[in-house]
Amino acid sequence: MNEILKKVKEIKKENLEKIIKKIESISDFSNIEYINLLKEKNNIEEYLKYYEEYEKIQKDINDAKELLEIEKDPKMQQFYQEEITNLSQKIEKIEHELWNLIIGQSEEDNKNVIVEIRAGTGGEEAALFAADLFRMYSKFADKMKFRTEILNTNYTDLGGVKEIVFLISGKNAYKTFKYESGTHRVQRVPITEASGRIHTSTATVIVLPEMEEKEVIIKDDEIEMETFKAGGPGGQNVNKNECAIRVRHIPTGIVVTCADERSLHQNKMKALKILRAKIAQMEREKQEEELRKQRKQQVKTGDRSEKIRTYNFPQNRITDHRINLTLQNLESILEGNLEEIISELQKMEILEKIEEIKQTIS
Repeated sequence: MNEILKKVKEIKKENLEKIIKKIESISDFSNIEYINLLKEKNNIEEYLKYYEEYEKIQKDINDAKELLEIEKDPKMQQFYQEEITNLSQKIEKIEHELWNLIIGQSEEDNKNVIVEIRAGTGGEEAALFAADLFRMYSKFADKMKFRTEILNTNYTDLGGVKEIVFLISGKNAYKTFKYESGTHRVQRVPITEASGRIHTSTATVIVLPEMEEKEVIIKDDEIEMETFKAGGPGGQNVNKNECAIRVRHIPTGIVVTCADERSLHQNKMKALKILRAKIAQMEREKQEEELRKQRKQQVKTGDRSEKIRTYNFPQNRITDHRINLTLQNLESILEGNLEEIISELQKMEILEKIEEIKQTIS
C-alpha cells in the first residue's frame, strides 16, 4: 500500500508542473478548462500536503520504535508504546484521506436519486415485499436526513405495490443508495398461504441519479404523450379528469407513466424527471459495456437481473451476496437500519478501485 501511495505522489508531482504551465497560458478565467485545471491543481496539492504529513508521521513512528527497542526504563517503554499507538491512529486517518483523494468522488455521487421498485416473481407476496422495501428505504432516508417524494405508484388491493417510483433528495443521496440496484429476494410465509409453507418471491430495484434539464435535453418532437384517467388503490379515489400521463421517448423506446398527482402538468413534470434519469442510465450502460469489452472482463454492476440480497424471515437473516455478508438482524434492517450494509459495500468499492489503481501504475 505504501509503495502505491508513493508512486501516485510521484505521478501527481509530475502532473502538477504540467497543469501549472497550462493554467498560466490561459487568459480567460471563466473558461471551463481553466476552472477544471484549478480543481485538479487543488486536488493534487491537497494530496501532496497529506502525503508530506504521512511521511513525517511514518518517520516519527520508526524513530519511536527504535527508541523502544533500546529503552530499559519501564515507564519510558510505556511512553514510547503509547506514542506509537497514537501516531498509528493518526497515520491511519491520513492514509484514508489519501485513498479518498486518489479514488475521488464521481459527479453523480452528490446527486439526488430516483428509485424504482417493481414486484417480481411471486404475485401478491412480491407486491407486499416491494412495499416493505419502500418502507425500509423511506425510514433509512429519514435517518440520513434526506427528503422522500413519491413520483408514481401502482398499488394492489392488499396494500402491496406493483411499482413505486420515488425521489430521494439530499447531499450524497446517490452515493448512499446506488448499491441497492438489483434483484432482492424474500423467503417467508405469505399472508395468503394457508398451509404455512415458505415461499420465495422477488422485487427489482433500480437506482438512478436525478438529471437536470440541461444535462439531458429532451426535444418536444422526441416524445409522444398520452393522457388517461387515474384511479387509486382498489378502485378508490378515482379521478374523473384525464390528469394521468404516459410519455414515450421515441429514440429509445422508454415509456414512463405518472398518475399520482391531480394535475396533468405536475404528472408531466414528474414523468419527464424519471425519463431524463432513464435516458442517462441507458447511455451510461452503453459506455460501461464498451469499457468492459476493452478490459475483456465482466465487472459487477448492480444490474437489476443480478440477485444481490436475500431476506430470510424464518431465520431473521439477511445476506448480501456481493460481499458475502450475513447479518442476523433482519427486523432491524427492515426498520431502516441499513448503515452497516452500506458501509461494507462502500469498502468493497474502494478496494476494487485500489486494485484498478495497482494494475494501472504497476
